[in-house]
Amino acid sequence: MNWALIGYGGMGHWHVSKLQTLEEINICGIYDIDEAKRVEAEQNGLHAYASLEELLADPQVELVTIATPNDFHRSIAIQALEAGKNVISEKPVTLSCDDLQAMIDASKRAGKRFTVHQNRRWDEDFLIMKQIYDNNTLGPVFNIESRVHGSRGVPGDWRNRKLQGGGMILDWGVHMLDQILQMVDQPVVSVYCTVSHVTNDEVDDGFKTIITFGNGLTAQVEVGTSNFINLPRWYMQGENGTALIKDWDLSGEIVMVSDWENRDAVPVVTAAGLTKTMAPRTEETIKRYPLPKVESDVRDFYRNFIKAIHGEEEQIVTHPQMMRVMKLMETLMKSADLNEVIHTRI
Repeated sequence: MNWALIGYGGMGHWHVSKLQTLEEINICGIYDIDEAKRVEAEQNGLHAYASLEELLADPQVELVTIATPNDFHRSIAIQALEAGKNVISEKPVTLSCDDLQAMIDASKRAGKRFTVHQNRRWDEDFLIMKQIYDNNTLGPVFNIESRVHGSRGVPGDWRNRKLQGGGMILDWGVHMLDQILQMVDQPVVSVYCTVSHVTNDEVDDGFKTIITFGNGLTAQVEVGTSNFINLPRWYMQGENGTALIKDWDLSGEIVMVSDWENRDAVPVVTAAGLTKTMAPRTEETIKRYPLPKVESDVRDFYRNFIKAIHGEEEQIVTHPQMMRVMKLMETLMKSADLNEVIHTRI
């Protein structure tokens, strides 16, 4: 598959580095609006197109990846589709449901494949928790917490500008919401979201949301950029136990009850009194297990999309999935603006 990149920034470099190791891909070149980036690409042994029009006019190019700032995704994707190219857009696919529908419509008119790069479906921390959930390891799950924490604020580029689609809901939220929707096969029935503006007044530099599903399960999704002590990356509660992943290094454990009948506990004594209700279980009533091992290859995203173009596989990241995530992000923003619970059906 002959491939070209539009936008040779941070994620553009990432795409090139991954695809240089993928035998299914032949890299035709890159285009970036910044001449310095085009020079850098040439120095790195890549062909640099002089313009977007030149890239799209190249009959060899069959597939393009768009890795530009978010506000350009719609216009470039439609232009590329109309030029007869299959298209991958970096996340978020665009800035609104209306924009996304226009891109989907252009894909259908052109008869070309179109998707978004939801690469974090291949994150091992997510796949571990999904396996625990799918296997009913903890018994019926009633709460899932997913969070990422940093302490450097919003990056000082287009990501901190509202008109260019900045902010953490669109930056990290799009990944985490997609992961939760891939894990829990239930409709979303209510959403409550708050956003923070600790270091940035124009866009959200963090958010917290509680999503309730049709079966009563709740998911708490949180992104913070002013956290100097991080809370766990994942925390899942079921009737029979709890699973924890602390951080990117995949450290954590599963703790399960082993003796429901033995409810005795040694009270915890504090300066103001004692509590038996909150006393920890004794070790003989629980068992500790390591997290399951999961391996993944994020290049499978490209392998699948190429096979989908050839009609050999179903496309993994589908248009309805893309629209569902976009609708959920819009609902988070609406809840934060109104400071109220939004009852919905997503």
